[in-house]
Amino acid sequence: MSLLKTIPAAAVRSLDEMFAIAHAMEHEAATRYAAFAQQARREGVPEMGDLFERLAEEERAHETSVAQWSQQRSGKAPDPANIRWELPETFDSEAAGLLAGSRLASVYRILSMAVRNEERAFAFWSYVAAEAETAEIRVAAERMAHEELGHVALLRRARRKAYHTERKDHPQDRPQSQTERLAVAAILERRLADQLESMIGGLSDEDRMHARDWALQSKAMAGEVARMSQGEVATVGDLDAAATAERLVDDYLDLADLSRDEDLTAQAQSLAKRAITRLAWLRPLTAA
Repeated sequence: MSLLKTIPAAAVRSLDEMFAIAHAMEHEAATRYAAFAQQARREGVPEMGDLFERLAEEERAHETSVAQWSQQRSGKAPDPANIRWELPETFDSEAAGLLAGSRLASVYRILSMAVRNEERAFAFWSYVAAEAETAEIRVAAERMAHEELGHVALLRRARRKAYHTERKDHPQDRPQSQTERLAVAAILERRLADQLESMIGGLSDEDRMHARDWALQSKAMAGEVARMSQGEVATVGDLDAAATAERLVDDYLDLADLSRDEDLTAQAQSLAKRAITRLAWLRPLTAA
């Protein structure tokens, strides 16, 4: 399973095509968030309308950034005529529509939906980079994936703040130092590897293959993180597989964001990318 409902129909063949795709995706997200802002206000939930409008403004800024990049590289604006196939769905319209019209919706829930949208966009650009036929397209797609990863990190921080605000809860169980965070991550990676291996028997052939691969990767990541933790000892409570994978994404993004060490930041970003891709695969399985 993948966070993307469908994979791209073909490899991206040119930078012009890539810019057109990126611009179209950002434009679609901005348009839909703006529409949901209007829906929320019509249905008497103005605070949710304001939040959707802020998300729309963020996407408009991303859209402008892509247009400027296209002008710098090719001397022209993105042209939708360069898109040769229907874009995979990266925006959860159904969830957004339900939240926009719900008086029970919360900032946390809306930001969670926005996080998933950005994770889908990250997964899309990671796939484009992996399938790129030229180094130029691969590098550009990797840049897009990196930017989407930054959007994920910003939204996740906003979501955590909303969680604490809504529940007036400030748990102190998160590790404070970088080495302690890394020690906890090593424990969680080993635990997730075991959890993935325990799931294998109940999966389809395709998902069984992916579960084995992710279990091996989780073990490798555990070793990588343990070496970075400098022998720090830590403990962590029990979490199910989905919660473990989710927490690892948060911890790696936190490390990348808070570290002042350039090498550690790069390593944490690499771990975060792998962890988000893993979570993208795992979340539909655990939801099912």
